[in-house]
Amino acid sequence: MLSLLGSLLVGLVVGLLARAVKPGDDSMGWLMTIVLGIAGSLIAGYAGRAMGWYQPGEPAGWIASVVGAVVLLLIYGMIRKKSA
Repeated sequence: MLSLLGSLLVGLVVGLLARAVKPGDDSMGWLMTIVLGIAGSLIAGYAGRAMGWYQPGEPAGWIASVVGAVVLLLIYGMIRKKSA
């Protein structure tokens, strides 16, 4: 239970940092910000393991997680712009 709460808290912080770093209007609620942060961490961990930066089972760092979340925000913005 504590691990889940920790993951949600880390996801929220990473998502908020990513939204603060990337310029523009990224209107999304708390839940989507948490999902963004967790997904950014997962993507950063996967990319880091593929490049040999992280060992299997090792979590991504804070900076890599924020970069992963910013990349997701950029992709989300491009998709949202095409559909509008």
